[in-house]
Amino acid sequence: MRVTTTDLWHHYGRNHAEHNRAVPDTFHWIWSQDSGPGPELLGDLTGKVVGDLGAGTARQAAHLATHHSPARVDAIDASPAQYAMATDLFGHLAPRLRIIGSDAVKHARTAPDSYDVLYSIFGAVDFTDPHELLPSVATALRPGGRLVFSTLAHYLGGAPAAADVVPAGVPAKTPDGEATTMRRWVLQEQVWTKVLDEAGFTRISLDRLPSTTDAPRSADTLLVTAVRQA
Repeated sequence: MRVTTTDLWHHYGRNHAEHNRAVPDTFHWIWSQDSGPGPELLGDLTGKVVGDLGAGTARQAAHLATHHSPARVDAIDASPAQYAMATDLFGHLAPRLRIIGSDAVKHARTAPDSYDVLYSIFGAVDFTDPHELLPSVATALRPGGRLVFSTLAHYLGGAPAAADVVPAGVPAKTPDGEATTMRRWVLQEQVWTKVLDEAGFTRISLDRLPSTTDAPRSADTLLVTAVRQA
């Protein structure tokens, strides 16, 4: 796998992966990962082809592959470190779980009409320009296919979401520990609706789920569902 950019996800989830190797029994959409709706929002996955966009260590994908009888779940992530950890943790679930080291946009463009369901839990949808990602996702979905994603309803510091498709810089670390920033899109509801519509989605629904904690970096969750136009 050719690396062309610094892996800003090198450190993310590493301690958790070292101490918890189990397939999760639960699946949550909200920021605090402790309550709220679960995989039922994806519909009946029996025999379906599913993709997790920005899957990280593939914990949610492993849950779906183990507990919901899909034909296949693809856990897609551009980070070499996340790919390596996901493979180490859940590679034994192949072929029902396929771990893919790829940028979500590039992968989607090479897989037209391939997926029944695509989803993202604070994943690639948060960290990829929507004008690039969403049209490619629409192409990768079969007509009538479903996109579901959870994203921040506001910035972690409490500031309101952006009124235009512009990213904010958020703190990150390079593999050697140097401080840097990455781009994250935190958009208002009407902005998400507009870019989804422009990308070829219909039946767009948005729900704001309140935070379950008062911790300093807690956040409300924006849960979005949409369907590729037939």
